[in-house]
Amino acid sequence: MELRHLRYFVTVAREGHITRAAEKLHMQQPPLSQQIKALESEIDAALFVRHPRGVSLTDAGRSFLADAEAVLAQVDRAAARARRTARGEVGRIAVGFTTSAPFHPLVARAIREFRASRPDVSFVLEETGSVDLLAGLREERLDIAFIRSGLADPQGLAVHALLQEDMVAALPARHRLVRRPRLTLKDLAHETFILYRRPDGRGLYDVIISACTEAGFSPHVGQEAPRIVSTLNLVAAGLGITIVPASLSRLPLEGVTYRTLSGRPAISVPLNLACRGDERSAATLGFIDLVRRLA
Repeated sequence: MELRHLRYFVTVAREGHITRAAEKLHMQQPPLSQQIKALESEIDAALFVRHPRGVSLTDAGRSFLADAEAVLAQVDRAAARARRTARGEVGRIAVGFTTSAPFHPLVARAIREFRASRPDVSFVLEETGSVDLLAGLREERLDIAFIRSGLADPQGLAVHALLQEDMVAALPARHRLVRRPRLTLKDLAHETFILYRRPDGRGLYDVIISACTEAGFSPHVGQEAPRIVSTLNLVAAGLGITIVPASLSRLPLEGVTYRTLSGRPAISVPLNLACRGDERSAATLGFIDLVRRLA
């Protein structure tokens, strides 16, 4: 039994006439009659009562019609969903990001605009360190990841550079330096630094250490925190200062004051988008394209 047999049967049942059904199916009446008889033989039940001017359903035919229509409707829904999935209108995107990435407005804006245009695409979000994010991409647990570093070993992954974000100093609210509207890195040379722990924060960590070295000093690191927000909590407690991407200054935290860093060297951190190099999901590719355009 094939789907076309079900379509033949349903059309004859709806028309109540084999000749009219054949016309609607764009076929000849004799082959259609033969197909209906073959279907009845396969089911081992008469589906129609033949009349001089048409046909009517038997009890078995009425029972079979309900199931046949349900099967065809399900097939049509499956085909429509497949077409929408191929166009990227339906699906699921697993998005990973480092702990500092979601604070940048680009991330929220991209998800919001994509959801507005493709509401049947769902998002699964995961926050973790860069090492775990890249492993998640390779193991296909994640589809894309916002990261703060490049790839030393691509291994089938691709990285799209999105933007460079300025970094700012985060100081205890009563720190002596908060009286200055702007600071340079050299102004922080004698401060105790609180940094986002490496290797999870290797992008931020390495950028800060490298910039301080270029400014002529090696920072004294008093604490390392497992999450970048934890570094700010330690700053609020007065245990030191830190340097964070400017987007984190949007985070209202009692006891922390942010100051712009000016002069040389300029200090900024990248925001990159990592994905599999052979990605084929239309929804994921559409989201990647949107993020790159917004950036």
